[in-house]
Amino acid sequence: MHRSPGRPILAGGLLLAACLLATAASAQTAGSEGLSPTLANIKNTHTVRLGYRESSPPFSFLDHSNRPIGYSLELCEAIVDEIGVEVDDSNLKIEYVKVTSDDRIPAVTQNKIDLECGSTTANAERAKLVAFSPLMFVAGTKLMVPKASGIAAPADLKGKTVVVTKGTTNEQAMHNVDKKFSLGLNIVTAGDHEQSYQILVDGKADAFATDDILLYGLIARHKSQDKFKVTGEYLSYDPYGIMFRKGEPQLTAVVERTFRKLGSNRDLIPLYNKWFVSRLPTGERLNVAISPQLEEAFKVLDDTQGTSNN
Repeated sequence: MHRSPGRPILAGGLLLAACLLATAASAQTAGSEGLSPTLANIKNTHTVRLGYRESSPPFSFLDHSNRPIGYSLELCEAIVDEIGVEVDDSNLKIEYVKVTSDDRIPAVTQNKIDLECGSTTANAERAKLVAFSPLMFVAGTKLMVPKASGIAAPADLKGKTVVVTKGTTNEQAMHNVDKKFSLGLNIVTAGDHEQSYQILVDGKADAFATDDILLYGLIARHKSQDKFKVTGEYLSYDPYGIMFRKGEPQLTAVVERTFRKLGSNRDLIPLYNKWFVSRLPTGERLNVAISPQLEEAFKVLDDTQGTSNN
């Protein structure tokens, strides 16, 4: 099976995120050989389809050879290993399928991919449609603005143009901010984060609103630290998870087991550091230390602790 070397994995536990990310185990007819539908299809095709993003570093992006890489993909590859154990096939192939912010949820619900390995916020609205892994990251909406800009808070956006990536929670967050502060914003959308960034570069927007870690990733990737900055308070709270089909308790158990193994092996923090602190395979370095909340969430996944999570 195609694998990246030395991959640890992320897991999570913050109570709110756990509620949003945990999947309801609704009864479902098992597929062939007693497997749930997704696992039965994987066993029959010997293939797991991973949805990836082209421009969401360091979670899911393309390297210099246009090969999908990233933190989320390493987590998904660990899940693939565990699926292999579940379906008794140690030679599963991986098929990489490109998704966008706008089509990633339909890609899961319409059975075009098995796992979505990107930078997707788990919230109650989305949990009605799809299931989520344990917590793998915590982000929040912030603004990228030109360094010379005076924008530092929502009030500074009055009458301004803000670009958001279509289909993201950030889009709704900015509509909420617009309404709350009566800003009269001109909110424009782009198809992916790279296009949103380019709209800001071209001067067609005063600010680009998305999750702070993605903004830092884009600035590092484009080496534009001298041109742009990330500013302001968090305008939303965004816990990330790996997305998969809802209503398959057996698949949910495999995903959660993967995260607990990673937590118990103490693989999650090294994996985090590989993608967020160390230099990326593409040369950039984000140097974003793990937050206390995420570190605690990873500890909760460690079954060897033998302590209560309360």
